[in-house]
Amino acid sequence: MKKNILVVDDSALMRRLLSDIINSDDRFVVSKVAFNGLEALDYITINYRNIDAVVLDINMPKMNGLQLMDRISKLNIKLTVIIVSTLAKEGTKETIQALELGAFDFVTKPESFIEAKGDSFKNRLIDCLLIATGQNPNNQQTYNRTQKGSKNLDNVIGSSLNTNTFLKREFIKDKMKSTLITKESKPVNKDANKLVALACSTGGPKALQEVIPLLPKNLNASFLLVQHMPEGFTYSLAQRLNEMSELVVKEAVDGEEVQKGHVYIAKGGYQMRIRRERDKHFLSVSLEAARGGLKPCADILYESIVDSNYDEITCVILTGMGGDGTHGIKKLNENKNIYVIAQDEETSTVYGMPKVIAESGLVDEVVPLKKVSEAITNHVGVL
Repeated sequence: MKKNILVVDDSALMRRLLSDIINSDDRFVVSKVAFNGLEALDYITINYRNIDAVVLDINMPKMNGLQLMDRISKLNIKLTVIIVSTLAKEGTKETIQALELGAFDFVTKPESFIEAKGDSFKNRLIDCLLIATGQNPNNQQTYNRTQKGSKNLDNVIGSSLNTNTFLKREFIKDKMKSTLITKESKPVNKDANKLVALACSTGGPKALQEVIPLLPKNLNASFLLVQHMPEGFTYSLAQRLNEMSELVVKEAVDGEEVQKGHVYIAKGGYQMRIRRERDKHFLSVSLEAARGGLKPCADILYESIVDSNYDEITCVILTGMGGDGTHGIKKLNENKNIYVIAQDEETSTVYGMPKVIAESGLVDEVVPLKKVSEAITNHVGVL
């Protein structure tokens, strides 16, 4: 059965373009188009049970996308919303707010008609709709962040799992909702040099609202964060989280010294590493190729931490597609004292990244989203 899609955009050309793309795939049908949020709201209040996903613009007359999402939330209507946004600077903050309001994901709006008619935009939109509606994406290379990614787990984390790790992985498969998984870890004293490194993807901006603002300003660790996003959006994400948090939250800047009391978010479109100079650590932010279609890539960050002199690294994996982070954490586990926290399935928007790390046998705690900040604080302590 085809999935019913509602398209909401004030541009007649964009409504036509989006409808043509969606209707070209025999798994979807555009059941309704609306030219602003008010018209969409009237339709949704009556027909929401028959809507599988909404493709939503932000800037519209009468009622914009954010206002529509807010009204839907207040009516307690659950809908899967995909934002079609532009990379223009003035639009990034609104896109972040939409994600915080519960949008599943966003697709960057084309900057030209030629780009809009190309395969790249079409594939991104269709793949996002497929994942949002619980189906497999067409482009596995671009959308390697799928819930099916964990089927080839040994390819993700390497083939060197020993017998104990294999048994632990099988145990976790059966006990994925447990709140504590015991794994031997070296004790670390209060004066130890600690680092928290968190990775997330789809559903991350909303999830981060329930983690970062709840951390105390005297958290006894520096904090690095990878959220899969294009260039421009991570700056707005950092600003929003900084307004809500006791910790200082900022987009990573190349060459900046890493300090406690700060959360450094990897810059969208770039790769972030940490480099050691004597007893200090500095950020490396470089414009380079994507790995597995990702920039920033959490694996690259985790791998760079191997050469640090932190006494313990707390690795946190939240909601997201695919398995980014697991390979890097495996490298860390071979060389460093680590503690791994993963979000549980029930509270994950997409249970991909947390599932892959949990099945790897590297996880110490599997917790619901509302318990993540507590788990971090309890483990690293406060100053």
